[in-house]
Amino acid sequence: MLATDEAATETLTDRVVREVKQRVAQRALTPGARLPSIRAFAAAMKVSKSTVVEAYDRLSAEGIITSRPGSGFYVDAPLAPLSLADLGPKLDQEVDPLWITRQALGRNPALLMPGCGWLPASWMPQDSLRRALRGLARGDALALTDYGTPQGLPALRQLLARRIAGQGIEATADQVILTESGTQALDLACRFLLEPGDTVLVDDPCYFNFHALLRAHRAKVVPVPYTAQGPDLDRFERALAEHRPRLYVTNAGIHNPTGATLSPIVAHRLLKLAERADLTIVEDDIFADFEDEASPRLAAFDGLQRVMSCGSFSKTLSAGLRCGYLVVKPAWIQGLTDLKVATSFGGAGLAAELVHAALTDGGYRRHVAALRSRLAKARAETSDKLRDLGVMPWLEPRAGMFLWCRLPGEIDAAAVARRALVDNVVLAPGNAFSLSQTARSHLRFNVAQCADPRIFAVLRKAIRAAA
Repeated sequence: MLATDEAATETLTDRVVREVKQRVAQRALTPGARLPSIRAFAAAMKVSKSTVVEAYDRLSAEGIITSRPGSGFYVDAPLAPLSLADLGPKLDQEVDPLWITRQALGRNPALLMPGCGWLPASWMPQDSLRRALRGLARGDALALTDYGTPQGLPALRQLLARRIAGQGIEATADQVILTESGTQALDLACRFLLEPGDTVLVDDPCYFNFHALLRAHRAKVVPVPYTAQGPDLDRFERALAEHRPRLYVTNAGIHNPTGATLSPIVAHRLLKLAERADLTIVEDDIFADFEDEASPRLAAFDGLQRVMSCGSFSKTLSAGLRCGYLVVKPAWIQGLTDLKVATSFGGAGLAAELVHAALTDGGYRRHVAALRSRLAKARAETSDKLRDLGVMPWLEPRAGMFLWCRLPGEIDAAAVARRALVDNVVLAPGNAFSLSQTARSHLRFNVAQCADPRIFAVLRKAIRAAA
């Protein structure tokens, strides 16, 4: 196979220049940082010292680095704008989670989206939302026009404290802080707890936006394999000893993307390891309402001593109502509230009012019960259709919208996704969720988005083309 023109014409000097420019773009080399010595960089790049000298001369001529006689070479370029794409691994667009998300959020009616992470609009409680909007329009004008209170709407915080009691988490309304989304809740926790360079453990696989958000905080992200009962505890313990992480980010209840649920034994052992290592845990509980019976929560076993619980209602109520929450120990509330004021000022008061009205509408419980039944039926039907294609679910989830599946014969999921995209079907390949890139033959399916039979016809054709 012939190499590309660019690769064929790149000299060793070009390669060294490109490497330095890439490190500057990734902020691995910041203004004033000292570059490796000529001898050290030559050894690292496996080139001659004269090649590095020539590369450094070119970079100096471009104003990217400067020489200080007797001291070495230093970065002279300004700080590069933050680019998450440059910070992460170079991926084909079909497995680039940011690219997948941009396509899924583009509202292209021609696209079928079994790889997306939300319910169809027709599954959401639209009548309840309209009633809430009408009621709010007739209510206090301040709710329509004013900033929200710093910690968030008291009535909604009280309601949330009662709701999380159903998962065994004991907290008062004063331990709840409202945010503008579940993602902002996680972002706020990271701002509160992390410094650039801190290490964070994540599940492998895990929700792909965890990777992007943690990169934005300049954290070192270390993956730990996830099993059907929770994280692999032997690997977790090794990661604690080797990397001394500050934080562990995971899902509560239903795990994304695998659909697994944490076992009580794993939860207890995990918390003992966390206590010994002084590790803080952020537990994302965004899928809580999909469960008929609450599975174990680390926040419940821990009593919110080293676990923060966060979530939102974007999956069951409305993704358009940007309202999330954090539940933490009392000592952290003031610091988090001040940080929220500094980054978003008063918060989304109107959204909080609407969420409270919709949740207290008598129809929400019926809506959630209907969702659970509908999802159970969709999981069974989608699983059967996938098995007919040789696509096997990793496990049969107790609840939720996702099936984590392996393709037949170790087929490359990225190749399948690439072929399906030609026919306007957006899939979610496994390596988009795997920091270690060990889910090459997996796909995540959203069963609520799999009703259209064209998806399975396209998938069959894509699998045959990739085999």
